[in-house]
Amino acid sequence: MAKAKNVSTEEGKSPEIEKLLADENNAAYINYPGVGDVVKGTVIAVGRNEVRIDINGLAIGLVRGPELDPNAHLTVGDEVEATVLELDNEFGELELSLKSADKKKSWEKLREILAAGEPVPVKILDANKGGLIIRMEGITGFLPVSQLSPENYPRVSGGEKLRILEKLKGLVGNQLDVKVIDVSEETGKLIVSEKAVWESKQESTLSRFKVGDIVEGDVTAVTDFGAFVRFDENLEGLVHISEIAWQRIDHPRDVLKVGDHVRAEIINIEGSKIFLSMKKLVDDPWKDVGEKFKVGQWVKGKVLKINPFGLFVELDPDIHGLAHISELSDRPVKDVNEIARVGDEFEFRVVSIDPENHRLGLSLRKQKEEKK
Repeated sequence: MAKAKNVSTEEGKSPEIEKLLADENNAAYINYPGVGDVVKGTVIAVGRNEVRIDINGLAIGLVRGPELDPNAHLTVGDEVEATVLELDNEFGELELSLKSADKKKSWEKLREILAAGEPVPVKILDANKGGLIIRMEGITGFLPVSQLSPENYPRVSGGEKLRILEKLKGLVGNQLDVKVIDVSEETGKLIVSEKAVWESKQESTLSRFKVGDIVEGDVTAVTDFGAFVRFDENLEGLVHISEIAWQRIDHPRDVLKVGDHVRAEIINIEGSKIFLSMKKLVDDPWKDVGEKFKVGQWVKGKVLKINPFGLFVELDPDIHGLAHISELSDRPVKDVNEIARVGDEFEFRVVSIDPENHRLGLSLRKQKEEKK
């Protein structure tokens, strides 16, 4: 006749176990494990799909089915650690898991790595649009795109997601040195950073530079928002599009290309981020704009760009002005393209000059009024 299963109490312990614990003479049972505890024991029997473990003479535990580690290859006498799933199964034994114990040990190891803050080599297993998939201590983790070093960061013009993914896929199979920056066993989250390793290496080098220093280097990448310049061995700084030249430019590639050798001034350092300016090393042409142009003056200009709100006009290589849509005709203009095309030249009237903000207003309408 099969042994009847014991009815568990609210704490998860059978009445027999509760009785033992209540007896002060049974001191050996005071440390009886609870559900979720990791226990140590000795393998006493190995079956086809199950293993029995002696928990220090205190209880017998059973590991079976999916809770077995297929790579363990256990034999009688082996010392193992297991996690308690139930305190009293149908055989009156502890129900154990070897897999859960291994995972707990993995999470403990990951917390130790996080606390140490030391670089760890990992292999890139896969990639998605957000970053790279890695595995550390048997736990699957994530390396976000934002946590890649400058060398591996996918600089793609326009931020096209498919091209970014293509570049990330190119890192699959590579080994990268990373630091663990976030560990949460509860949510199963493991986040690592390659950038943190790179930043640590750059700290001593960065300390030699300060805001105002002039540096020389080569353009390594050109994006919609600016250009990256590598200088002094492996340091890299960003020249924002607004810091490339004094005149307005539509895209950095209109002025720079990869491989160009440039000079720039360090204008800001934020942690490991260095911001550069090329235009600060060139005199601001707008300082003398009042000597070149006067309000009311007629000037010849060439249309550089057409926007829905007006025309961008080149008066000379350094000074560009704007002829607003309201200043293009005596009558309302619905489409600026009806008035001019890129490359057209007109006589414009200067209607405003703002050297501080690098703005100069032009008008075709006032020119027509003068002629009338």
